[in-house]
Amino acid sequence: MQQANTEQITKKNILGYERIGKLLLKFSLPGIISMLVNSLYNIVDQIFIGQGVGYLGNGATTVIFPLTTIALAFSLLIGDGAASYLSLMLGRQKQEEANKAVAIAIWCTCLMGVLIGAIFIIFLEPLCLLFGATELILPYAKEYGLIIALGMPFSAISVGFAGFIRADGSPNYNMAGLLAGCITNIILDPIFILVFKMGVAGAAIATIIGQAVNAVIYALYIPRLKTVKLSKKVFKESPNAVLKVFKLGLSSFINQALIVIIIGVQNNLLKKYGAQSDYGAEIPMTALGVTMKLFNIIMAVLIGLSSGSQPIWGYNYGSGQRDRVKKTFYYSTAVGTIVMLIAFLIFQIFPYQVVSIFGNDNELYVDFSVKCLKIYLMLLPISAIRMIGGSLLQATGNAMWASFLALSKQVIIQLPAMILLPMLIINGSILGLDGILWAGPISDLLSCLLTIIILLFKGKNLFGVTAVKGEHTEQIDKIDY
Repeated sequence: MQQANTEQITKKNILGYERIGKLLLKFSLPGIISMLVNSLYNIVDQIFIGQGVGYLGNGATTVIFPLTTIALAFSLLIGDGAASYLSLMLGRQKQEEANKAVAIAIWCTCLMGVLIGAIFIIFLEPLCLLFGATELILPYAKEYGLIIALGMPFSAISVGFAGFIRADGSPNYNMAGLLAGCITNIILDPIFILVFKMGVAGAAIATIIGQAVNAVIYALYIPRLKTVKLSKKVFKESPNAVLKVFKLGLSSFINQALIVIIIGVQNNLLKKYGAQSDYGAEIPMTALGVTMKLFNIIMAVLIGLSSGSQPIWGYNYGSGQRDRVKKTFYYSTAVGTIVMLIAFLIFQIFPYQVVSIFGNDNELYVDFSVKCLKIYLMLLPISAIRMIGGSLLQATGNAMWASFLALSKQVIIQLPAMILLPMLIINGSILGLDGILWAGPISDLLSCLLTIIILLFKGKNLFGVTAVKGEHTEQIDKIDY
């Protein structure tokens, strides 16, 4: 009787019975495209600013990037947490709790966007200085950052609503919203920067207009929700589940929040050691900033793949079908590794061609940018298992393990390495800037090994006997909230 009930439940949702390969294509491909498109907002700005303003303009976007990452962290805390909670509750057939997940995503995202935007406007100059702005870069950073801060509510909605739209079974709609916003940005960037000569302000205006288009499209989806029913009662009761949603989104938040810390320390170290080198204070910070945004484009593939896998993991873990959880993990890891290997080969073989897209008006700038690509992104191929493994832990309710993994990569490994390696003395001279770059691959290697250890430790719980093949195990209800 138990088996019959389980089979009846899983047939109500394609996540419980459709072929894994087909599900990954359906959910992950739009997710990958969506994340790539989202990453293009920054890259498109970098390209046109580099061509129309120069590397100091790109330096300004590098300074503002941590601020947008802070906002992204809070948006993912809400959006990814709500999406994971929604999928888990749908898998357990707890409709009222699933309804609350979307309600939380809506009101928390809107509130957070307004508050973060206001804080950035009030403290813009000290924040720019905190994240490494030099005297030459500061005016560009303030001009660009003020406009970005004004559009923060649109940015928050664009990220915060995406998760529950995917989990609701509409990844194509999610992709359409992002595409519309990005295309708007791509069209407006050259017009504002190159035609109207608006410089970094033009890039910022184009960005927030694109985000506004995206946000409006996502907001129009709310009346079309398929698996969730919203009401005044749901919104009123939703605060009761806020902590559960936040715990499931904590790993995503930590990942992004720690990136802010890393970038802040990194920018100031680059400014310090750059001033002691032939490159000067501005070039290293700008060059590595471009490298990290290229890295974010590649990581967008893994994030999209992970986000597309999360509903599959969450639903099947919640319904006890561990074999489908395992198969999804293997498929997504294999695809992610192949993509990372291709990117690695491109960056190692054609670094000059890649960095020249962002301007080549300064020989020292191009030289250091090439070095950044070749060293900092040296271990891209092993990034897939770390990112997808952490996402699996998050989607199956192992929030604390996922958060620990994110914390280990950024704080325990990369931050100390970034501070200590530049001080090493080799052949009578300190590593300096090169030490900062080598911190990247070292942290990639050690965090990958840690991910494998954690997955082996949690393997029985994640990939154990399924409910479909026997009795429903008690482990299913032991979600690590």
